[in-house]
Amino acid sequence: MASLVAADYAVIVVTMLISSGIGVYYWLTGGKQRSTEEYFMADRSMRVAPVAIGLMVSYLSAVSLLGVSSETYVYGTQYAVINISYGIATPFVAYLYMPLFFKLGHASAFEYLHKRFGKAARMAGSFAFILQLLLYSGVVLYAPALALEATTGISTAASVIGMGLICTFYSTIGGIKAVLITDVFQGLLMLIAVILVIATAAVNAGGLDQIWEIAREGSRIEFDSISMDPTVRHTWWSLTFGGFFTYLSLYGTNQVQVQRMLTIKNARDAQTAIWWSWPLSSLMSLSLCLAGLAIYAQYRDCDPLQTGRINSYDQLMPLYVMDMLSAYPGVPGLFIAGIFSAGLSTISATVNSLAAVILEDFIKPVYKLRDKEITTTGSIIVSKILAVIVGIACIGLAFMGQFLGGLLQAALTIFGVVGGPVFGMFTLGMFTRLGNQRGAIVGLLTSLVFSLWIGFGQPKPPIPNKVNVNGSDCGYADAYYDHEKSSNLHFEYQQTDDDSYFYLYRVSYMWYCPLGSVISFAVGWISSWISNLILGEETGDLEPDLFASCLRKRESKNLDKLDNIVAD
Repeated sequence: MASLVAADYAVIVVTMLISSGIGVYYWLTGGKQRSTEEYFMADRSMRVAPVAIGLMVSYLSAVSLLGVSSETYVYGTQYAVINISYGIATPFVAYLYMPLFFKLGHASAFEYLHKRFGKAARMAGSFAFILQLLLYSGVVLYAPALALEATTGISTAASVIGMGLICTFYSTIGGIKAVLITDVFQGLLMLIAVILVIATAAVNAGGLDQIWEIAREGSRIEFDSISMDPTVRHTWWSLTFGGFFTYLSLYGTNQVQVQRMLTIKNARDAQTAIWWSWPLSSLMSLSLCLAGLAIYAQYRDCDPLQTGRINSYDQLMPLYVMDMLSAYPGVPGLFIAGIFSAGLSTISATVNSLAAVILEDFIKPVYKLRDKEITTTGSIIVSKILAVIVGIACIGLAFMGQFLGGLLQAALTIFGVVGGPVFGMFTLGMFTRLGNQRGAIVGLLTSLVFSLWIGFGQPKPPIPNKVNVNGSDCGYADAYYDHEKSSNLHFEYQQTDDDSYFYLYRVSYMWYCPLGSVISFAVGWISSWISNLILGEETGDLEPDLFASCLRKRESKNLDKLDNIVAD
């Protein structure tokens, strides 16, 4: 296997220095982070373009860069259907969810839960989000580092520490402005990395049409899975409904994305950014699917996993680059920089967002309990200390990740089983008048327990691999071909009898977010109704701006009636 050369390392170092330099620039310019308004929300001075790109790259992490391409290589193009659900969900985010956070104007999205339900609901939602994002970020650091070590020789420790320290540095000193501008630069590197894969494969295969034909012959072109069985991994139903709820949970109520939207001066421009982020995300997602087909065209008769060259299909893309582009010094380094950038964009978002949540939802309330108010200068100092602590925590969790196993799938599962219940909690408050704090917390906890149970309650049944990849036509000498390992791997990926597993353990991971959302909302609504009926608890007078637009007018009329009664 080829290895990186000095020119590759030089390219990687230069791209990392550019990201760090952006942080230094925004530290020394503008308001110089004299207020948390600037540090966490950029004084609402950001333009639509960088925010739209930031929304895209913080969603498509290194997990997506490596995982979507390998998904297409192994199982085909069915996953691409998920992009339709993103388009369906976009208007819901833009016109129902986002305006509510914009009206509140707070750095923490969980301020909404405080105003709508109470302090306990806010704390519960914040804690779930912190746990979710820390675990996910640890995997985002570790998974690509592991893939790079196996294919390029860059040690996992060096990758994890390097990425972790760099993004912690520029996120801490530069604030949200530095995070968003580096997102633009890193998004460009991600796109270049994907284009490199597609372009070289097209040249070798004789054109994109040849790649498509090879994929069709290998049964990788698949858009017709319409089974309604929820245990089938990817179908039109699971990808449409699952993708719809996943997109809503990530863009509608997730602190990372909400905070980005709040850096824009008005709601109309924020809606424009949301609309632009959809085609950008879909373009990148579809490009990754095409990259997977391109890699399949290269390795269809010489599967690298079966021949023992890699340990996981998530290592396919960096392996392909090293095989095909190592003759061009600096080009593999540019690709590696793209993978690093995909990880940096997610971790920098985590550092800034978690610092905002911990400050607003935990530290400031403690000061208020003591009848004190933290100063503006004190808030900035605490924010930067928190950013450093969060960055170090992500690095530490990344090293712990090596003991968990199944990291890539675990990351996606964590996002679904925690994100869904939290989204259901927000939806209960925004779309019902009946929901109260007791019901919201009961719904959240019930949904979390159920989601974690079906997500991690039992080892998942093996998933059958496509049968028409093999490692028997590589042209290698026998000394380079591990027949025993190839045979074992081939056996591992055959169809197995899933009936021995409990039904809920076999449900596709794409249903985790919808199930968690619906259970959180339904149990929360029922619990609120019971507490109102039996315990006599009633929701007090609430501001109309706490409800979605479809309920806002009715709530305004109720307040007008109350004002008239008081006046009389």
